[in-house]
Amino acid sequence: MTVKPKEATEIINSLIGGIVPRSGVQHIAVGRDDEIASVIASLEDVKSGHNVMKFWIGDFGAGKSFMFHLMKTVALKQKFVVSNTNFTPENRLYSNNGKALSLYSAIIDNIVINTKPDGGALPTLLEKWIDQVIETTAKESKVSPIEIRREEYLPLIQENIFKTIKEITEVGGHDFGIIVMKYYEGYITNNDLLCRNALRWLKGEYRTKTEARHDLGIREIINDQNYYDMLKNFTKLFVSMGYRGFMINLDEAINLYKISTSVTREKNYEKLLTIYNDCYQGKVSNMFFNIAGTKEFLENERRGLYCYNALKTRLETNRYAVEGIKDFAQPVIKLSPISHTEIFVLLKNLKNIFDFNYKITIDIGEADIAFFMEDIYNKPGASEFLLPREVIREFLNILSVLRQNPNVAFKQLVGDIKIKDERPQDNLLPDNIEEI
Repeated sequence: MTVKPKEATEIINSLIGGIVPRSGVQHIAVGRDDEIASVIASLEDVKSGHNVMKFWIGDFGAGKSFMFHLMKTVALKQKFVVSNTNFTPENRLYSNNGKALSLYSAIIDNIVINTKPDGGALPTLLEKWIDQVIETTAKESKVSPIEIRREEYLPLIQENIFKTIKEITEVGGHDFGIIVMKYYEGYITNNDLLCRNALRWLKGEYRTKTEARHDLGIREIINDQNYYDMLKNFTKLFVSMGYRGFMINLDEAINLYKISTSVTREKNYEKLLTIYNDCYQGKVSNMFFNIAGTKEFLENERRGLYCYNALKTRLETNRYAVEGIKDFAQPVIKLSPISHTEIFVLLKNLKNIFDFNYKITIDIGEADIAFFMEDIYNKPGASEFLLPREVIREFLNILSVLRQNPNVAFKQLVGDIKIKDERPQDNLLPDNIEEI
């Protein structure tokens, strides 16, 4: 096994808990070779300065969240900055009450890089970029890199920070530059409060201009209206540092579909259209947006993206891509659940990871795994409700019991499995729901 001990533990614990592990997903990736190949091709486009936006559509349990974690792993290896975030009832693309800003804050909080894969990478990125500016300034000024960090050179460094920021940013670049200068000032003078306040501003945590002016001497803040411009500024900053682009993965788009007010829902779809047009008309560069949602989110004519005609015409499936024919170049990629054969391979891999994690060898072979699958897929309710997530969880739960109770019979445990509906009850809304 090439899996690391920490990855093995996270894989087992996360899957038993019914969630996608944050790391090590490449060790349990089966049945997604074509999708990953399409992601790699898109990453190459983004590296070249293009922009990509993809909609990953699948039923509950089809593997959308898993795909996002797998894409993050691939992108990090290719030196991208990545952020995985979920839509929730409290954050969205458009609002006038702070919910769009909440989405922005979540995106920035969840930024990861290859050397900091667990989130919160913004301070690391800022300090790395500032170090680059310091190094350039030292060479231009013929001052040693150590000496130029002294407080007397602070105005010179700030001047170059602001000059460089202005060159790589557009809307809001002035304020963006001032805040980065403030962060450096706090960094060089050991003023932790100033550093924290600068980070608060960059993460969209100031809610009033008065508070920002008091803490930072700046008149503007990031809000529901300008947060997208700030994401574009960050992308340019990351690329100027040597990163290849910024991948933003937004899951659980069903929460946009479930917005009860039709006007607000359409405003969110309008914002989605703006981002889509920017990506494919070349108005931004080095950005890779991924949106994950259900078939209803995409195709429902009353509440889904198809109710917004400008999006429908852009996102309708290629009519030549009928069953068995794939077209991963189109914006919409439809995910089907992995096959039984692929699940069999996955369970074999998980058995190996489980044994590696606990440094044991449970006496279960391929015939036992086949027995487990045949039994669970033939139980009452399996055809309607059984998801790969539950198959995996039941299998790992059985391994866990056998590890601690070696005298218990494997087939007895398999026989005790009961199938239940694990789908979220509010995943779909009734067609006659009242709208405001």
